[in-house]
Amino acid sequence: MQQQERQIHHLEKIVALCALVAVLFLTVGFAQADDKGDPHAVFLRSAIALVKDANTGEVILDKNSDTVAPIASITKLMSAMVVLDRSLDLEQRVVVSTDDVDTMKGSRSRLRTGSVLTRRQLLLIMLMASENRAAAALARTYPGGTEKFVSIMNAKAQLLGMRDTRFVEPTGLSSENVSSANDLVRLVGAAHRYPLIREYTTRESATVESYGRMLSFRNTNTLVRNPDWDIKLSKTGYISEAGRCLVMRTRVAKRDLIVVLLDSWGRYSRIGDANRIRKWLESSAAKGLSS
Repeated sequence: MQQQERQIHHLEKIVALCALVAVLFLTVGFAQADDKGDPHAVFLRSAIALVKDANTGEVILDKNSDTVAPIASITKLMSAMVVLDRSLDLEQRVVVSTDDVDTMKGSRSRLRTGSVLTRRQLLLIMLMASENRAAAALARTYPGGTEKFVSIMNAKAQLLGMRDTRFVEPTGLSSENVSSANDLVRLVGAAHRYPLIREYTTRESATVESYGRMLSFRNTNTLVRNPDWDIKLSKTGYISEAGRCLVMRTRVAKRDLIVVLLDSWGRYSRIGDANRIRKWLESSAAKGLSS
């Protein structure tokens, strides 16, 4: 009888242990599910962040994606689309004017007033090197001038369903150019359909002639020079009110993603956040394969 009781007690222990293991598996499963879209899943210095699957729209990481904030030179993606939508002659020569000089922030430019560049060259250095005078010159010489240009920027934003977005000028120097991460996913998705924007925003460097001398420009996003990254579209931005900003369409862990990082503090923090997100996604994908 005692031996039978011991056997029953032993069986009870085995059942209890199996139940405990099952609970642990469920707990891990729920924890992994909760990581989806959880901004605490990876440490971020950006106040606003959103990572979405570019093909399915699945939210992979979300941190304050509805918050409306200044977007600085991310603005230039919209400026480029407005220029290209009009099918203007990209080989037409444009003179950089004193009207193109930044009076809001007093930012520097390597383009001296009186410089003559083609519209194509202005578009290139605006997108790749975030050249403000190039953006201002493109808007000023648009049919109808800068005011018309900005009105079309806002009209296109509405057409794309960017309800949180407003533009007051073409460079991003004004803190009144605002948007949300959700809206910027739409902007990146739309800009990615333009081959020239994809090419120019991911080019590592370029040289243009101004006043008889060659000026070299580099991409403001250092990740385009990093072989660990496969970037299809990129744009950075910075003014004090917006912090460091970065949007990209990129391929990570065999997925096409749109990454939006806004109001990141620290000079290299947006790059650090992007690298942390990539490593987190690659690690998660590797764990998924191993399990």
